[in-house]
Amino acid sequence: MNNKNNFKKFLLLWAGELISSVGGGLTSFGLGVYIFQKTGSAASMALVTLLGFLPTLLLSVPAGVLADRYDRRLLMMIGDGCSALGIIYILICMMRGGATLPQICIGVFVSSVFSALLEPSYRATITDLLTKEEFSKASGLVSLAGSARYLFSPVIAGFLLTLSDVKLLLMIDICTFFLTVIGAAIVRKGIGSKKAEKREAFLKSIKEGWQILSAKKGVLILVVISSVITLFMGMFQILAEPLILSFSDAKTLGIAETVCASGMLVSGVVLGIKGIKGNFVRTLGLALMLSGIFMSGFGLFESIVPICIFGFMFFAALPFANNCLDYLARTNIPDEAQGRAWGMIGFISQLGYVVAYAVSGAAADALGSIGGRGVGRGAAMVVVLAGILMALTALAIFIPKSIRELEKRDR
Repeated sequence: MNNKNNFKKFLLLWAGELISSVGGGLTSFGLGVYIFQKTGSAASMALVTLLGFLPTLLLSVPAGVLADRYDRRLLMMIGDGCSALGIIYILICMMRGGATLPQICIGVFVSSVFSALLEPSYRATITDLLTKEEFSKASGLVSLAGSARYLFSPVIAGFLLTLSDVKLLLMIDICTFFLTVIGAAIVRKGIGSKKAEKREAFLKSIKEGWQILSAKKGVLILVVISSVITLFMGMFQILAEPLILSFSDAKTLGIAETVCASGMLVSGVVLGIKGIKGNFVRTLGLALMLSGIFMSGFGLFESIVPICIFGFMFFAALPFANNCLDYLARTNIPDEAQGRAWGMIGFISQLGYVVAYAVSGAAADALGSIGGRGVGRGAAMVVVLAGILMALTALAIFIPKSIRELEKRDR
């Protein structure tokens, strides 16, 4: 195996996902502004996010099984390519006079169904391509690509919305799907398909994915804690935009989101170059604790400068947490079970998002209506509380011995 060439293939695959992330961020930003301007409700924004996220969550486990049974690169191509159908549907509705909230929900839901094929196959492909020594560096780059939707997309979208409307953002997003499919096809041709030698029953494969994960007690506890963390992060994700839009405009929102996410860029670049050499458990706990503190600071002010400062620090801490969690899980799971395991990990760890998306918008609207504070201040109150609880939850990572032992097992 030529590791140097394989890392180049990873970079090609990563570049495709970077482009796709930017395109998806344009759509997410544009639809968020569009819905808030039409409804003035955080709950409506949360509903769209929930319907876009739910299929990915529910299908993550079977998608992980598929990633172990079929050609992972082909699944990535199908997932990326067909997910454009939902965005095309929304665009057509808007070109006919404006998309309603139900139409947007349908389009986002359809796109998410196909996107569910992507994540387990993408993560398992990284394992196919790279050595253990390259995992940490690759994880930093993957985090960087994921942050692109927060770093580049908002400022681009905010500027484009001053020139045109949300339809232009949707068109650009649709074009990015084709580029990512081409990148996956090139990588697939270079390394060929990788199929499981033994075809087991589908439900049995899912059960085995759970057994593999539960056999590693430390990994399972980490994943459960991550689910609680995603509950609080989901609240922040939903409410940051209505919080800022309540006293500002779309262009300022785009600039603020980009400034905040640049913290993730700085950390992602550092991790991509140097990686983390050790003390993964301690770094994970500290990074999540600091993220919670910075999240609370974000909601304390109705001024763009302190919001940007605390937002920058929040995003700067996240890549360290993602890198450590990714490394601890990846190095404690057998290579041949990576797809099933990551599907199960994704399902459990992201259950918190479902709760967050279901309740945070309604909570912000309800708190904002008390005393006539408005949805922005209601959102701020929820964000502050979520940050405090997140910091307290992070302390639980230091307690179980089984989590600390994960670093010994990877050596």
